[in-house]
Amino acid sequence: MSELPALVKDLALILVVAGIVTLVFKKLKQPLVLGYIVAGFLVSPHMPYTASVVDQKDIQTWADIGVMFTLFSLGLDFSFKKILKMGASPIITTCVIVFCMMMTGMCVGKMFGWEKMDCIFLGGMLAMSSTTIIYKAFDDLGLRQQHFAGIVMSVLILEDILAIVMMVMLSAIAGDNSPDSGQMLGSVLKIVFFLVLWFVVGIFAIPLFLRSTRKLINNEVLLIVSLGLCCAMAVLSTHVGFSSAFGAFVMGSILAETIEADKIIKLVEPVKNLFGAIFFVSVGMLVDPKILVEYAFPILALVLAILIGQAVFGTLGYAMGGESLKSAMRCGFSMAQIGEFSFIIASLGLALGVISDFLYPVVVAVSVITTFLTPYMINASTPVYNTLERRLPQKWIKFMNHFTMSHPNTNQQSIWKKLLTQMATNTLIYGILSSAVITLIFTFVLPFIIKLLPGRQLLPYANIIAGIITILCISPFLRAMVMKKNHSEEFRRLWVESNWNRLPLIFTIIVRFVIAMGFVFYICNTLTRFNNAILITIGFIVVCLLLFSRWIKHRSIKLERLFLLNLRSRDIEAQVKGKKKPLYEGHLLDRNLHISDFEIPEDSKWAGMTLREINLGQRFGVHVSSVLRGRQRINIPNGETILFPGDTLQVIGSDDQLSKFGASLNTEQYDDDPDIEKREMKLRQIIISGSSMFIGKTLQESGIRDKYNCMVVGLEEGKENLSAVNPSHVFAKGDIIWIVGEEEDLAKLS
Repeated sequence: MSELPALVKDLALILVVAGIVTLVFKKLKQPLVLGYIVAGFLVSPHMPYTASVVDQKDIQTWADIGVMFTLFSLGLDFSFKKILKMGASPIITTCVIVFCMMMTGMCVGKMFGWEKMDCIFLGGMLAMSSTTIIYKAFDDLGLRQQHFAGIVMSVLILEDILAIVMMVMLSAIAGDNSPDSGQMLGSVLKIVFFLVLWFVVGIFAIPLFLRSTRKLINNEVLLIVSLGLCCAMAVLSTHVGFSSAFGAFVMGSILAETIEADKIIKLVEPVKNLFGAIFFVSVGMLVDPKILVEYAFPILALVLAILIGQAVFGTLGYAMGGESLKSAMRCGFSMAQIGEFSFIIASLGLALGVISDFLYPVVVAVSVITTFLTPYMINASTPVYNTLERRLPQKWIKFMNHFTMSHPNTNQQSIWKKLLTQMATNTLIYGILSSAVITLIFTFVLPFIIKLLPGRQLLPYANIIAGIITILCISPFLRAMVMKKNHSEEFRRLWVESNWNRLPLIFTIIVRFVIAMGFVFYICNTLTRFNNAILITIGFIVVCLLLFSRWIKHRSIKLERLFLLNLRSRDIEAQVKGKKKPLYEGHLLDRNLHISDFEIPEDSKWAGMTLREINLGQRFGVHVSSVLRGRQRINIPNGETILFPGDTLQVIGSDDQLSKFGASLNTEQYDDDPDIEKREMKLRQIIISGSSMFIGKTLQESGIRDKYNCMVVGLEEGKENLSAVNPSHVFAKGDIIWIVGEEEDLAKLS
């Protein structure tokens, strides 16, 4: 029999030990992440008393896959739309906390004389609080439903996104120990460019693909397709200079906007758990007890830096975000730990070879200690606030609360600011799409056309053909760049309100027109030898033709509507299935109406009746807009629609009308049967005698079902099985029939 590969033996050892240790940690109600780390320590070469992993390189490869799938799952839980709806408060809080904690980490590293890259990566590790650990702590302490817990989770989502960006930037500056501001700015611009490009193209293409193949995809195929898209984006991400984890996160965030997102999350969960467990076990394998003893003082210093730093800077960040002092302290104290992303950043530094070997086990030790202290920090926030309230002058407390609670409402933007923001966003998106199309055509299509038309004499024709193709491909983007928002409600309102607004509004159109001309100018300048005056004239004429072309207008509008449909597909599905209220509810609120969901109870007297028979309009003044029944949705039901137990009604009405409707729905139900014991069904044999009233009558004429409420289930004819009784069967003397019914009805029948 052949020998098993070392990888299989190692995986068996890892999974068995991890399973045992995590069961113990589950019993102790501790985070499973710590259990995986302890399991990794037990199977590492640093533990001489237990079996050790043989081939650590293969395990590291699996761990890298675990990081990729972990970030893919994080992307599936992420939504760009949710972030945009948060407003500026969580963004302000996140930036303050991350910046201050990064500086704290770098200062602690400098204090111990560590290398510059060690300090930079240490700052990144200390800035990332653990979403998993905080969520678990809130759950264990029964705080998950409280207001401050929701605020903390919003900031943690933004921290995770910032961690992705930080990983890309750290990778970009890892080759240079003296990163300058220009290099970091270039890295940020590169991230923004590819992030917008991939997201826009992905939202346009992937939901379209899934929609067209929806009938062919089952759970197995959907899992394979999702993981395939994840790995493909990871490969593409590495080709353009980013990490595979960044690409996996982007693909997850794209799939998060599709209807299939919930299914994908459930299907990917076991895969993510498996590879994620291997990653955290690999983290524990790097823990060396000798290093922990040697660096005991730095570990203690880092733990204190995190506890004190998050308590102070976290409170400051949440206060600047608009929270009261008490709420800000509860939020800040909750974030005093590091976790998953700190390990990922540390493993990135090791993979790039830019951090020292001691830093990884030191960070793991700090994470373990701060994780155990997290519940105590959360519980300590209120007593600390009460102490401050007693010790500090009341004027200071009132001033701090007034300062934080008077934070400006970032949602109340001026019309000008809103319009200019939308115009700038559209120009950026369409500019990135146009740049990507130009790059692709110049890189792949132009060389192909030159091969088809060889020779110097035909080169101008090849350039002209490529130029025409390029302009046609980007024409919908250029038109949308110039024309979009010119007929919006904000634009018209500003135009009508004041004549002074008209010149700036015209200027916004001119600026976007010039930007569109710039793309045409670049294409013509690259492919032709005309002077600048001719190129500017060509650009002006081409952009004018694009603006007045009805074909390009329809194509541009069609592409944009398809994109918006794909972007809203998950929200539409949630509305159809009753998980989310329709968008028009906001307009109803202006008229003192709103939508509420009501479920038909199983004992409701309305079950089996039509809407016309119940007459909801005249009785309560409400309107049923939709009936949700399993996977079926009946919009605008008519009077003949029958209601069934379990149906969910979406009802439109005022508060008073809906209150009366709900009260009637809950009261008009069948009462419990006081004689439930008498409702037992029994089976009885009856022999038709010579004096029976049923002789000469058919089953239908006998009235056994209609009059006596009983049912004939069979006729005994001496066979092994009973014979079915035909409704036209005529009873005769000696017939043996078997009847089912209640005791009282059977007695009457007998």
